[in-house]
Amino acid sequence: MLERGFNYAGNLYTWRCCSRAVPMAKSNDQPNRGEINETVVHVLQPEVNKLYEFMYFTNDAVGMLCNEIKRLSHPQKRKDFVSEAYLLILGKFLNMLAILDELKNMKASIKNDFSTYRRAVQSNQCAAFDMQQMNNLSIFLATQNNIKEKLRSDIQQIDGYEEIMSDVINNCAHFYENRYYVSPDEKHMFVKVIAFSLYLIDNETINAIKLDQKKKISIARLDRIFKSVEVVPLYGDMQFQPFSFIKRTPGYDSSKWPLSNTDDENCHVNIVEKVKTIRIHHDEYVAHLARIKNEFSVYDNEGPRTDGENREIAALSLAGIQLLCSWTSDVVETVSWKLLNPTNPRRNPECPDSAESYERATRYNYSPAEKAALIETIAMIKGVQALIGKMEAEFSMAIRRHIYAELQEFIQHTLVDPLYKATKNKKDLLMGILTSIIETSIDDMHGQYSSRSSDITSLKLRKKKADTNSVADLRAVRRAVSPSTTQLYMARTMIESLISERAGKKSHRKDIDQKHTEKMSSFLRLSYHWTALLNLSRTLEACCDLSQLWFREFYLEMTMGARIQFPIEMSIPWILTDHILSTQEPALIECLLYQLDLYNDAANYSLKRFKKKFLYDECEAEVNLCFDQFIFKLSDAVFTYYKQIAACMLLDKGFKQECQRIGINIRTPPATRYEILLRQRHFQLLGRQIDLNKLVAQRVNVSLLRSLDTAISRFESEGLFYIITLDQLIDINRLCHRLLSKDLFSLADFDNLLAEASNQVFANNGRITLHACHEILGDIVPNFCFNLTTRRFIRSSHLQTPHQRQRPPPVNYSYEFGSRSLNAAFSNLCLMYSKFIGAPHLQVLTKLMGYRGIETLYSGLLSAIESLINGQLNTHVRGLFNLVPKVCKLPRYDYGSEAVLQYYLHHLKDVIAYPALKKEFCQVLREIGNILFFLMQLETALTKEETCDLLAAATYTNVIPKPAAKGLNDLESKMLLLQQKYSRIQIAAVIQEIGTEKQKKLASDNNILTTERICIALNMFEKVLLNVKHILISDTIWKGSFPPNGVMWVDECVEFHRIWSAVQFAFCLPQLATPSQGGLPLIEEIFGDGVHFAGCVLIRLLGQWRRFEVFDFTNHLLRVYRAQPTKASPTKGSKDSKHLSQQTPSVPLVPLIERIRRIQLVNNQINSILGNCMQQIEEQEETMPPREFVPPNFYKHQAPPMDN
Repeated sequence: MLERGFNYAGNLYTWRCCSRAVPMAKSNDQPNRGEINETVVHVLQPEVNKLYEFMYFTNDAVGMLCNEIKRLSHPQKRKDFVSEAYLLILGKFLNMLAILDELKNMKASIKNDFSTYRRAVQSNQCAAFDMQQMNNLSIFLATQNNIKEKLRSDIQQIDGYEEIMSDVINNCAHFYENRYYVSPDEKHMFVKVIAFSLYLIDNETINAIKLDQKKKISIARLDRIFKSVEVVPLYGDMQFQPFSFIKRTPGYDSSKWPLSNTDDENCHVNIVEKVKTIRIHHDEYVAHLARIKNEFSVYDNEGPRTDGENREIAALSLAGIQLLCSWTSDVVETVSWKLLNPTNPRRNPECPDSAESYERATRYNYSPAEKAALIETIAMIKGVQALIGKMEAEFSMAIRRHIYAELQEFIQHTLVDPLYKATKNKKDLLMGILTSIIETSIDDMHGQYSSRSSDITSLKLRKKKADTNSVADLRAVRRAVSPSTTQLYMARTMIESLISERAGKKSHRKDIDQKHTEKMSSFLRLSYHWTALLNLSRTLEACCDLSQLWFREFYLEMTMGARIQFPIEMSIPWILTDHILSTQEPALIECLLYQLDLYNDAANYSLKRFKKKFLYDECEAEVNLCFDQFIFKLSDAVFTYYKQIAACMLLDKGFKQECQRIGINIRTPPATRYEILLRQRHFQLLGRQIDLNKLVAQRVNVSLLRSLDTAISRFESEGLFYIITLDQLIDINRLCHRLLSKDLFSLADFDNLLAEASNQVFANNGRITLHACHEILGDIVPNFCFNLTTRRFIRSSHLQTPHQRQRPPPVNYSYEFGSRSLNAAFSNLCLMYSKFIGAPHLQVLTKLMGYRGIETLYSGLLSAIESLINGQLNTHVRGLFNLVPKVCKLPRYDYGSEAVLQYYLHHLKDVIAYPALKKEFCQVLREIGNILFFLMQLETALTKEETCDLLAAATYTNVIPKPAAKGLNDLESKMLLLQQKYSRIQIAAVIQEIGTEKQKKLASDNNILTTERICIALNMFEKVLLNVKHILISDTIWKGSFPPNGVMWVDECVEFHRIWSAVQFAFCLPQLATPSQGGLPLIEEIFGDGVHFAGCVLIRLLGQWRRFEVFDFTNHLLRVYRAQPTKASPTKGSKDSKHLSQQTPSVPLVPLIERIRRIQLVNNQINSILGNCMQQIEEQEETMPPREFVPPNFYKHQAPPMDN
C-alpha cells in the first residue's frame, strides 16, 4: 500500500492539464460537436480512470489504517506488545495520506480535466457511464482536505485511538531526537507524522494538552522539534509548516507552544554560519576516509581484516551517511523556507515589481553569501558521496563481515546466559523467544547446533565454557554473510519485545539481568542502521538526493497554464552555477561541476521514481541550454583569467612597483584552480560522457582567434605606431596560449591561429603586412619628417596629406589585455611609442612581417621610388634646369663673401622664386628620402633580429664560445672537450649520421640558411641603392650630355649636382618674417632631413659627389667667408651696391653662413652613412680600367671681369 500510495503521489504531482490541449465545442449548434465530445472522452478516459483508482485507493487506505488502529486499540490488544517498526509503518501510512491530500488540494488541473471529461460525457448523454461514481469522484476532487477530514472523523470514532496515536508520536519523536534516520525524507517524515497525528487526535474531549497532562506525550519535547524544523518539504517543490497542523486544531493553545508560536523572519537553518561547521566536519571525515583508503591500497593483499578494522569501517560508513543526511537536510530546508517565503522589492531592491512568484522565490531570494554557502555545501555532499561510492565494494565487504560478527557474537554469546537462566527458572515463554531468536539468526555452518536435540542443547547450556565443540568455537569464523531483512526484522522485533516498556505486564524485562538488558538495548540501537548499511549505494543515493531543487510543478500549476516551463534564470541549479561563473570566486571554482550534478538527480528521480519521460525531456532540454551557456561562460572565464595572468607576467615589474608607490593599483587575478576543471575528460551528465577539456579548448580556440583578430583590427584602425601595442597583444596571447596548452590538449597551434586571424592561410601576405605597407606608403612616407640625429620619423605639423583609416571596432577588455587596469597600464606604456616611428617599431615590424612581408614592402617602396623619380621629380628637375643659368662660375675669393652672395642671389633668383620649390619639389624629395631612410632602418632592425636568432641557434649549430685558457694547447683541449660534450645536440650532425637522404638534405639546407642568412640581409640596402642607380642612369637628364672637354662639365649647369647646389642655396636663405605668419618655419621643420638625404643619395649614386663638393655654391660661399679676402665688398651707397640692392633683396650674411654650416654637417653625416653602405658599389667602380685623357693646354691671360 505504501508503494502504491507514493506512486499515486508521483502521478498527482507530475499531472499536467490535458483539457487545455483538447479542442472544445464552441456551441451546441456545432455540427461535429458529438464527434468532438467523443474524442475528448476517448482522450481523457485513461486519465480519469487513474483518478477513479486514486479515489478507491484512498478509501481503502483510510479504511485499512482505521481498522488497524481499531485492532490495536482494543482493550485486550492494548496489553500486547507493538514494535517500533510497526509504529513506524503506521507513521509512514499517515505521512502518505497527508501528502496525497495536499497534492489533491494543490492540483487544480486534475479538477479541470475531470470537469472537461464530465461535460463531454453529459453532452453525449452516454448511459454506459456510472453517473453516481462520477458524482462521487467530483465531490472527492472538489472537497478540500477530504482525505484528512475523513481519516480524522473515522479515527476519532475508535475507542482508545489516542493511545496508539500517542505511541506513534512518541516513536517518531524518539527516532528524530536520536537521529534514527538516514535520509532527509525520513527526518522530515517524522516531523510531519507528529504534526499530522496531533491534528488527527484533537477533538472536543481529547487534545494534546490533556495527553500532556496524562504524560502520554510531552508538549515541550514536541515544541522543540517543531522549532528546530519550521519548514519541511512536503513533496517536490511543495513545502509547508508542520506547526500549521497544530494551529488548525480546536484545542490549540498558543501559550503551550512558546517556541513554535513565534514568527521568525529568518530561516531556522542559517546556512551561511552552518557551512563553517560543515566544512570542519567535512575536512575531518575526508581525512579519515583518506587514511582508510590508503590502508586499502597498502594492505589489500594481506588477507581479511580484523573485527576492529571492520567495525571502524562500518562506523565510518554510518557516520558518513549521517553527515550527508544532515548536510542535505540543511540544503533542502533552506530551499523550502525560501520557496515558502519569497522576497519582495522592499527586502531586495534588485527584485522588480513585475517579477513572478517563482522568480521572487528563487532568483532574487538568495544573497551572495547564501548562494556561496549552498554551493559549497552541495559540493561537499556530492564530493563525499563520490568518495564513498568509489570505495563501496571494499566498504560493503567490511560491513557484511562486521554485521555478521556482531550478530553471531550477540546470538552465540550474549543470549546464552539469559537462555540458560530462563531454562533453569522454567520460563518457557522467555526460553521460547530466546530460542526463536537464536534459530532465526544463528549461522550453524558446521552443524553443531540443533534445537531439536536436547542433549546437544543441554551440553551447550551446561558446559558452554568447557566443551570445545560448543557454539563458542564459531566466533573464530568471520564470513561475509549478512542477515536478510526478514531475519533482521524478526530478531529485532523479538528482542524488542523482551525489553520494551510498552509490553506492560507481558514484559520479560524483569526476568533478564540488567547487564543483558543493556546489551540488548545496545544491539537494537546499533542494528537499526544495518539495513541502510547493507544497501550502501541505495542509501547514499537517498541521503544525497537534491532533485527537488530542480522540480517546480507546484509553481507551474500556480501559473494556470501561462507558463509551460520557467526560464533557466529561475532554475536553482543554474542560479548557483551562474553565480560561480559570474563572481569568479576562487574557492567556489572547484564546486562548479557539482552544481550540474543536480540535473542528474532530477533526471534520475524523473525516470526511476516518477517514471515520467516528459519530465526527463524537460530536464534534458534545460541541461542542453544551460550546458551551452556553461561552456561559453566557463571558456570565457578561463580565457580571461589566463589572459590576465599572461599580461601580469609580461608587465614590467618596475612599472608595477612605481604604480603601487604612487597609489595606483593594477589588479592581479587571484589564484584560481581552473586546471582541476580542465582535467575533466569523462564528466557524466544525464548519462552522457562529456570531455570538458575538449569543449573548453574549442571555445578557447575561438576566443584566441577573436582576440588576435581584434588586435589586428585595432592595428588596422591606427597608425604604424600601434604596432608596438599589437606586438604586446600578440605576445600576451602567445603566453596565454602557452599557459592554456598545459591543461587544454586540443588547442590549435598559435602560429596557425595567428595566420588565420591575419588571413594569411592561403595568401602570401597577411593583414598585418598589408596594413603596414599601406601606412608606410600612405602616411609615413608623405607625412612624416625623418630626424637624422634621433633616427626617428616624426609626424609633420605642416602640409599633411589626408590618410583614411577604418574605425576601431568596440571590444571587451578580455580580448585586449584582460582587464580595465591592465588595459590602462599597457596603454600608458605603449603611449611612449605613439609620437614617433623608430627602431622599436621597425624591429617589431620585421618580426611580425617576416621575410615574405619584407619582400612585399621592399618591392612596394622600390616601385614608389621609381614612380617618384621618373614622374614628379623628373618634371621638377627639368623645370629647374630651365631656371638656372646655363653657366654659373665660382666667383673669385678676391670679391669677398658679400659680393659672392649677391652674385648667387642674382644668378639663382629664378630658382629661389620657383613656386613649387618648397612645396611639391620638397615633398617629392621628402618621400624619396623617407623611403630610403626607412629601408635603411629596416635593414638595421632585421640585422638585430637575425643576430638574436643566430645566437639562439648557436648551441645547436656547433658554435661554441671559447673558454678561458692559458695557452693555445690548453684552448684546443678545452674546445675538444666542449665539442664532445655538445655533440649530441648538434642537430645537423646527428641527422647526417642517422637520418635518411631527404632528412640529411633538409638539415643541411636549414643549417646553411640559419648561419648565412644574416650575411645576405646586410646587403639589402645596397641592393636598393643599386636599383635606384639603374633608374637614374636610364635618363640623361641627370648627367647631361658628354662634356666637350671629354672630362666633365665645369661651369655649365648640365648635371644634377648643379641643380641640387642651387636648391640647397635656396634652402639656406633665412626665412623672412611676414606680418600674418610671424615667421616661416625652416625646411627641416616642414619636410625633415629626408629632403637632404634624397638629394645626397641621388648625387652619390650619379657619381657627382666629388664635383658637388668642389662646385657647390653654398660650400664655395662658406669657403670664401672663412678665407676673409682682403678686398671688401661694395660699400653702402656706392654705385655697385645700389645696383645690386635694386635687383636682389637684402639677405643677412651671418645667419646664412650658420645655415650653410648646419646643412654642410648634415651633408657630411649623410655622406658618411652612404660611404658605409655603398662601399662595395664604389669599389666595383674603381676596379674598372682607368680612362686616359689628352693633357689640356693652358694659356696665360688676364682674369675676366665678374659677370653681372
